[in-house]
Amino acid sequence: MTEIYRDFRFEAAHRLPSVPAGHKCARLHGHSFRCRVSVRGEVVLPQEWVMDFADIKAAFAPLLELLDHVYLNDVPGLENPTAEAIARWIYERLQPQLSGLCAVEIAETCTSGCIYRGRGT
Repeated sequence: MTEIYRDFRFEAAHRLPSVPAGHKCARLHGHSFRCRVSVRGEVVLPQEWVMDFADIKAAFAPLLELLDHVYLNDVPGLENPTAEAIARWIYERLQPQLSGLCAVEIAETCTSGCIYRGRGT
């Protein structure tokens, strides 16, 4: 089994309405998000690849359009847009299109993020 990935970047604003009163993330702020989409599978011949990276890019393109330069709280399903919620939201929308999808990683900063591997994995 081989795992490949493709990284994407988007800029977005959000606030976290469910944090305790006075928490700094309750205030409107933005991030330069990095999203890594990982796919696992067998290397296929004659290409000797798991999947064309362009297929991952094409599957992610409509989601990038929804996430880039927006207020994430207004995106249906992201009313409380934590890194965990964003990763799960992306995973659930990519899974039907990307055979072998195994993880979506979201980094809010260069030191903080999460990896979502699907339910029950």
